[in-house]
Amino acid sequence: MKKSLLILVVLMVLTAVLSAAAENVTLNVVTSYGGDDGNRSNYEAAVAEYEAQTGNKVNDGSATSNEEWKARVLTDFETGSEPDVLFFFTNADAEPFITAGKVVSIDEIRAEYPDYATNMKDSMLAVASDGKNYAVPSYGFWENMFVNKSVLDACGVEVPGPDYTWDQFLADCQTILDAGYTPIACSLVEVPHYWFEFVVMNNGTIDNQLDVPTSMDDAAAAKWVAGLNDIKDLYERGFFPKNTLTATDAETVAMFGEGEAAFLIDGSWKVGYFTGNHEDTLEDYVISYVPGKGDRKASEAIGGISMGYFITRKAWEDPAKREAAVEFVSYLTSDDVLSKFVTTEVTALVNGAKPEGLNILQQSAADANAAITGVVGAVQDTISSEAKGDLFGNVQNVVTGKMTAEEAVASAIALN
Repeated sequence: MKKSLLILVVLMVLTAVLSAAAENVTLNVVTSYGGDDGNRSNYEAAVAEYEAQTGNKVNDGSATSNEEWKARVLTDFETGSEPDVLFFFTNADAEPFITAGKVVSIDEIRAEYPDYATNMKDSMLAVASDGKNYAVPSYGFWENMFVNKSVLDACGVEVPGPDYTWDQFLADCQTILDAGYTPIACSLVEVPHYWFEFVVMNNGTIDNQLDVPTSMDDAAAAKWVAGLNDIKDLYERGFFPKNTLTATDAETVAMFGEGEAAFLIDGSWKVGYFTGNHEDTLEDYVISYVPGKGDRKASEAIGGISMGYFITRKAWEDPAKREAAVEFVSYLTSDDVLSKFVTTEVTALVNGAKPEGLNILQQSAADANAAITGVVGAVQDTISSEAKGDLFGNVQNVVTGKMTAEEAVASAIALN
């Protein structure tokens, strides 16, 4: 009897151990937190904490967010190689796998896990074309103008304020150019879209920023044409780097960081870049305002929450992974974890984020955002990838006179 009892106890222990081991799963996760992302270290720390708390493992397939990365993610869905959890754009870029039924709606998840994403404001959840919410938002973004104060000081130019006008900007750029510096750091071959958003708003209003032209007779087409011509004017005045049509974004950002250029339109993510790469000269940089023109005020900016966490149908229908995926997303989007990612960015958290220990550049961004009078999303996020690629690829043709702005807009309309 004793021997039988011992065997029974051993079997029970083994069963418990095997059951525990079976509960520990490996999640395949893809995000845009590549090696050069300012929040990569925060992401790695959060993943490690999730693994320690749950016993699950994460197979991380993160990479830098660019058009190639987007295309690879979409291809994975088409070939059945999608991850279990995806941190991705919540705009039109996500529609292919949403319409294909490859991801699970928040309502469907809440039917089994009622507390899922309840720390988020439902009004700020991205709405897909079918009217449903699929992604749990992370932190958002803002786009505005970074200023290198050391360059402005050398040129006798004041740091722009929230009432900065286009005419003042043109005059300042000429002064900076005459002093031997580059006024605007920008690669028109790689990232013309930052300038495009603001010149379009400068020729319209914040209220009609998201209007997309369907014909050349539209008012939206007229402001797109006018905006492209404003970029062409800046190019012809010599305000962009001499190599703006061949330089990479990294090269022109480096110009700004090293005190060779005065102005840079970029996003909130660049605060982390400068913090990590120019820590000794952070006092040289300040977040300011893109000059306003017409009905647009300089204090009106581009911003919103454009990315979030999706749980794929593949993971949801796998009994071993369903709960692990829900736990992962819930942990990565919890108040405490998101507060470590956020410095000045927008969030959908009901209780708001509580960042601590802001450095001088982060505080500058917070101060600038406090004076912002309006925020609207990026119109480029509402058009197809084909139209977007064509439009921004033709910017260099417009500024060099190989194509008119009207021709460039008409070409994009035809592809949207």
